[in-house]
Formats: sequence, C-alpha cells, structure tokens
Amino acid sequence: MTTAAYNATNPFAVVAGVAGGVKSGKTSYVLCHQPKSFDWRVREAAPHPMGNLTDARFAEVCGVLNQIVQLG
Repeated sequence: MTTAAYNATNPFAVVAGVAGGVKSGKTSYVLCHQPKSFDWRVREAAPHPMGNLTDARFAEVCGVLNQIVQLG
C-alpha cells in the first residue's frame, strides 16, 4: 500500500481508505500490479496501520489483479 498522491490516476491502484498515524488524512492505495507485496507475512513486513481491507475492497483488488494476470 502507498499514499503517493500520483496513484490517484493509476489504473492499477485501488483506493483502500484514509490512512492514520504518520500518514493521517492521506488516501491509501493498493497497487494491484505489485502482487509480490500482497503477502506481507512471507516478506516478514509489519502489518499496515490501516489493518485489513474489507471483503468487498479485497475482491476489487483481486479483480484488477486478475485483469493483469488472467488467473480465472
């Protein structure tokens, strides 16, 4: 996830919500064209401060990723 404002026009970015903490008030985006970063546990990264995506938002992210890699 990122809060870089230029992702507002990125067709592969899905709005995740508004960030808190240090990035408070900024829009967070899931970058669907970077599936390598989907599983933060495997990368041993820290959980994102926003927590989890809603099921609907996760389905949207998976839908965009599917357009890229056409899994199913």
